[in-house]
Amino acid sequence: MDITQNRAAMYGLISRVFIHELDGETLAKIEKLPDFQDLFPTYYEWSERQKRSRYKLINELLNVDFTDIAIMHLIPYESFYIREDGMIETGGANPVLQVYNDFGFRVDYEKARVVSPDHIGVELEFMKMLVDAQKRAEDEGDEAAAKELQKRQKEFLHDHLLQFAPMYLINVAEQARTPFYKDAAKLALEFLLEDHEYLSEVAC
Repeated sequence: MDITQNRAAMYGLISRVFIHELDGETLAKIEKLPDFQDLFPTYYEWSERQKRSRYKLINELLNVDFTDIAIMHLIPYESFYIREDGMIETGGANPVLQVYNDFGFRVDYEKARVVSPDHIGVELEFMKMLVDAQKRAEDEGDEAAAKELQKRQKEFLHDHLLQFAPMYLINVAEQARTPFYKDAAKLALEFLLEDHEYLSEVAC
């Protein structure tokens, strides 16, 4: 895959991991990734992977951990971090909505099971949509459109994701009980910082 495809795939992976609990099919796909061992090194070595069936691994450990780091104890919403009152902006004043509307991006709240459009998983999904659009522009030879999409990606990453995702992901890495989510948080944080650096170089 080229750089744009790789970026889209990574945004898709980390969005799926943080938007809701795992299921057997999703975990199997992750474990079959060519670079799975490099992406999730601690989870790869985790003895519980060998001791338990995938069903028990997911339902007794991984999804319990997800509930802790995404619902019960940590808050994966941008507005929680940037508002002085620490509230989640669930209404039309949410700052990401206008950006989403500009691109016709709609949040399926029932499917994603989020209460606000600025959930980290939704913002990552939006970035994947922008990168997919860039790839289509590149394939069609529309260099101007591809460059414009890179600029919008850089803006959204800087103005939204990087305003709260590092704090959230650092907390996940520290508080998660399973190697899977510790690895996922470190992977996501490293990727977002590297992608911002990359976009800062190419989105001129």
